[in-house]
Amino acid sequence: MTKTDAPKTTEEFQEKLVEITDQLPKRLRQCADYIARNTDIIAVSTVADLSKGAGVQPSAFMRFCQLMGFSGFSQMQRVFRESQTYRRPDYATRLENLRAGGDESPSALLAEFVDAGRASLENLAQSIEPATLESAVQAISKAPMVHIVGLSRAFPVATYLAYAFEKMDVPAMLHGKLGNLDHRHAVRPDDVLIAITFAPYTQETLSLAAFAHTQGTKIIAITDAINSPLHPLNAIPLIVSEADVGAFRALTAPLSLAVTLAVAAGSRRANPET
Repeated sequence: MTKTDAPKTTEEFQEKLVEITDQLPKRLRQCADYIARNTDIIAVSTVADLSKGAGVQPSAFMRFCQLMGFSGFSQMQRVFRESQTYRRPDYATRLENLRAGGDESPSALLAEFVDAGRASLENLAQSIEPATLESAVQAISKAPMVHIVGLSRAFPVATYLAYAFEKMDVPAMLHGKLGNLDHRHAVRPDDVLIAITFAPYTQETLSLAAFAHTQGTKIIAITDAINSPLHPLNAIPLIVSEADVGAFRALTAPLSLAVTLAVAAGSRRANPET
């Protein structure tokens, strides 16, 4: 692979990442999966940071960069630095002062979550393609029924989306495991399924999405990586990553995306000409 194979934009990077992911051995697949879920931090991270996050040795991460067509990490990082202007909000100064002072109060924790939420929303605004979002809204607005599935960490997003659709008079059905009932046969070819899942991906969500795909149902994927298991199902990908505080994520970005879908689709159904 030569330098001419290297992606020149983040869009080309994502396309190539999806193309090679399934062919990678275990360690390099770990690199691909981590990068797919954390493209927002490449511009400001080191090889050591990213390899640690992926759970691999730096040498493995460098090999991944080369397989993507880059001469090394610096060339890959340059693509992301040139495609976005990374600006930390002024609020981050206060947060850094709290960390430096060893403040472990509830106020300091709140500051952590606020900062994580701010970063997540900024990344969401930069990463969601307007044309892709439009395709998702258009599909929802035309569907006789919108099916929603999201379990574990995605469950709050799925339930809020169902609530928002109800308020916007959009016919919607929330799928879950209540009573161990399986409502997959309610999914029809003209319907839309919104599948919400983040790593580690929930098997029940993937199973329902796979079934809907066999029915010819359009799938909208709210997920955290372009190469998630929903990609082979020809889903409309709405990629959203949430910054964490420790092992916790506040779901600021996916909830904002969910209410956007509900309000936009509901308005489109009420006024089809808009």
